[in-house]
Amino acid sequence: MKTISNVEKVKRLLESKDLKPTYQRLKVLEYLHKHRNNHPTAETIYHALVGKIPTISVTTIYNTLNILLKKGLVSAETITGSEIHYDSVTDPHHHFLCVKCGKIVDIDIKCPFVQGKRKTVNGHRIKEVHGYFKGLCRDCYKKEKNKNKQANRS
Repeated sequence: MKTISNVEKVKRLLESKDLKPTYQRLKVLEYLHKHRNNHPTAETIYHALVGKIPTISVTTIYNTLNILLKKGLVSAETITGSEIHYDSVTDPHHHFLCVKCGKIVDIDIKCPFVQGKRKTVNGHRIKEVHGYFKGLCRDCYKKEKNKNKQANRS
């Protein structure tokens, strides 16, 4: 059986949403799929791609992301309150923001609203669910614990 490349998958995904698979769209969506757990900003995507596509602009990145958002191929998260992070996982899910290193990770928890079991709250109709947690990621928490152990030994 023939396997299809990531580029071909991304191309088919764009075409399935009636989008012309331009080189820039292919590269932006491919980047998001390859870095699905990084939740990059538009600027991060720009800096990652400008070396491969010297003619690409930040405006092109933003325009591409806006089209991908409208077509439901990516989602936008504003967890930090100051910048938009993009996610190629479009199914409703929760996120965790590390307040120390800034890493954003997907969290798989049971939530009746995310799983679609609950459609209303106190008579209000739910259209979207955005859930996020803030704290120390496992790496920063481990470092902090080790630092505290070191300090207690002194």
